Amino acid sequence: MAIGKWIGGFLGLMSGGPLGMLAGIVLGALFDSVFDQDNYFTPEELNQQEQRSTASRRQQQGDRNGFLFSLMTLAAHIIHADGRIMHSEMEFVRRFLRQNFSAQAETEGEQILLRLFEEKKRMGAGWDSQIMAICQQMAFAMPREQRLQLIAFLCEIAKADGTIHPQEREELKTICRNMGLEANTADQMMGLGEETLEAAYQVLGIHPDATDDEVRQAYKRMARENHPDRVASLGEDIRRAAEKKFQAIADAKDRIYRARGMK
Repeated sequence: MAIGKWIGGFLGLMSGGPLGMLAGIVLGALFDSVFDQDNYFTPEELNQQEQRSTASRRQQQGDRNGFLFSLMTLAAHIIHADGRIMHSEMEFVRRFLRQNFSAQAETEGEQILLRLFEEKKRMGAGWDSQIMAICQQMAFAMPREQRLQLIAFLCEIAKADGTIHPQEREELKTICRNMGLEANTADQMMGLGEETLEAAYQVLGIHPDATDDEVRQAYKRMARENHPDRVASLGEDIRRAAEKKFQAIADAKDRIYRARGMK
């Protein structure tokens, strides 16, 4: 799957604003044909398009493009948040692209990250304000459920080297606030996959002294907002990742229920 297929032209969230500008700089510097809309769909896909709503399909593809480029942009920000580019964090992103897309996407995705690192260096102090403006654009244009999935991915990247640097944690919280999410959303997503009771409460966003009713309400809220169906339009690969997140939330709930003797 070529880079033009999964990052693609200026559609959806990337149609303008700071994210679109950054996409133009980064992708335009790497690939000459990324924005060739005449080649955006293969002939086979065009035949399928005749049986579907062209506007709807392009909107879905645009949403996916915006989501994926947003992920790459914020991944570059988080990876370099502590001033270092860790091999383990880069490898996590490579593996994500390789498993969900292709070996070609892995190679090209790494090129995009490296180009983003160069752009960060070129912009200097202006990079942080650019990232915050991009997050504010996402808050306006991207549904809450998609923003939650994006934060979940970023937290996995931050945890990839076995520890979360304080600066990474702070940047994740700042991203959440600028994306219109609660600052503790980052803490909740960072608790996913941990097996302690403390982490389970962290995932649900409640204190251990919460009542049983508060536990149930917190779980229902998390389950509703993080259901895989809410990001299904972004593609089956993103939906599969959301299913893993949904199961981790359910595991956290079960751990609390067992500790309290709840049913």
